[in-house]
Amino acid sequence: MSHLGLLPFHPGKACWVPTFSASTLTRLSQPPQPPFGPDTRQIQFADDMQEFTKFPTKTGRRSLSRSISQSSTDSYSSAASYTDSSDDEVSPREKQQTNSKGSSNFCVKNIKQAEFGRREIEIAEQDMSALISLRKRAQGEKPLAGAKIVGCTHITAQTAVLIETLCALGAQCRWSACNIYSTQNEVAAALAEAGVAVFAWKGESEDDFWWCIDRCVNMDGWQANMILDDGGDLTHWVYKKYPNVFKKIRGIVEESVTGVHRLYQLSKAGKLCVPAMNVNDSVTKQKFDNLYCCRESILDGLKRTTDVMFGGKQVVVCGYGEVGKGCCAALKALGAIVYITEIDPICALQACMDGFRVVKLNEVIRQVDVVITCTGNKNVVTREHLDRMKNSCIVCNMGHSNTEIDVTSLRTPELTWERVRSQVDHVIWPDGKRVVLLAEGRLLNLSCSTVPTFVLSITATTQALALIELYNAPEGRYKQDVYLLPKKMDEYVASLHLPSFDAHLTELTDDQAKYLGLNKNGPFKPNYYRY
Repeated sequence: MSHLGLLPFHPGKACWVPTFSASTLTRLSQPPQPPFGPDTRQIQFADDMQEFTKFPTKTGRRSLSRSISQSSTDSYSSAASYTDSSDDEVSPREKQQTNSKGSSNFCVKNIKQAEFGRREIEIAEQDMSALISLRKRAQGEKPLAGAKIVGCTHITAQTAVLIETLCALGAQCRWSACNIYSTQNEVAAALAEAGVAVFAWKGESEDDFWWCIDRCVNMDGWQANMILDDGGDLTHWVYKKYPNVFKKIRGIVEESVTGVHRLYQLSKAGKLCVPAMNVNDSVTKQKFDNLYCCRESILDGLKRTTDVMFGGKQVVVCGYGEVGKGCCAALKALGAIVYITEIDPICALQACMDGFRVVKLNEVIRQVDVVITCTGNKNVVTREHLDRMKNSCIVCNMGHSNTEIDVTSLRTPELTWERVRSQVDHVIWPDGKRVVLLAEGRLLNLSCSTVPTFVLSITATTQALALIELYNAPEGRYKQDVYLLPKKMDEYVASLHLPSFDAHLTELTDDQAKYLGLNKNGPFKPNYYRY
């Protein structure tokens, strides 16, 4: 029985002005006197000016002790955490920690931060009402009873709401982070305190990253039968290291472009022996997470890191997919002059019709003030491009992986790196030119800011329903291949979020439904429909 049976679809005054006496007005008109005499005032001012002019003209090159990697272990950091990764030099792997129930089946930065993390989760729940509604509707049926889900996603307050929803629906969960910088330590602690086997902390090394994934998968007496992945690293690890476990997986749910690409490669090679759900290309993920989320978070990340004013600035956005469309809409609204680069003639024509000029990167690289990549490709911005950029050009990435900007080519002796603030580096050329590199080419919004909780509720609800569908699907419904989310589920996710806007759907009459050849309760669009 499909989960859809378990989860039925129902569709002025004058302002006050102060008055003063004549003596008060006379006193106020006199010049202010320094508190400690005129000489002291001059000395303080001179000291202030001296302090103001102190600015490092050149610093030593940064340590490159950590190996350069193009895996998603190097993708991005989280700005929304109480603690920095350097607050404790002792690795969590070397600590002996237990939660209040005496369990040590976790590895986090500091279990004592659980109370702070719980507050963050409770705040996130307030804007994830649809996911909470799904939890309440389905927890009586326990549609995931018996499911053993191993997950590898960003461990944030919003993801914690998803994990706890899966547990409420009957699943057992073990979790790791899909990136070494994305974890909110206090949230991981709160999950561990609640009994979730979570292995993650902000600032993991690459070795720590794979160790955490392995700890989630390799546990005596516990074998995963479902995978929830973001980026494909967990799926890759299970496929390579634990092939017998991989063969017994009942379903994989993947939400990223990178991870979906890896799944299609496995399928094309005939090596995908389990059904997989491509959540990334679902309507509710593409049109909301990719478009609306990026439309807001691109500005948040850029403003927090650079304080730049966009009116009149020339910006080139590489890629006009859903992420690119969101970024361009936000930048255009603030008065930026936006150029687009594209390989796809359809996306390029869309950009032209939206009022943007489509160019090759080489044509504008010398004049633009900001370069943003969002293609999902590699080496979109090369060293040649970086060499030709103007002084103080800002370079950042809104794609999943850190492969779009050739950051490795900047790790050369003739270039100097200055860390000017968190996740902001000035890369200085021998002639003094500076390029402002954000998050070392990693995903900007989650590196340097946050993303809207409401949008993450849409994605998390989609992931939860995909897991329920794959786990409860009768044998034979899904073959060993990659599937798109059923249209009915996309519509159900959207319907759960409409009450937040007090939105009221129009219902078809029987005659109208017959005329269109539709079921009154949906789905309302064919699978080939492009929203």
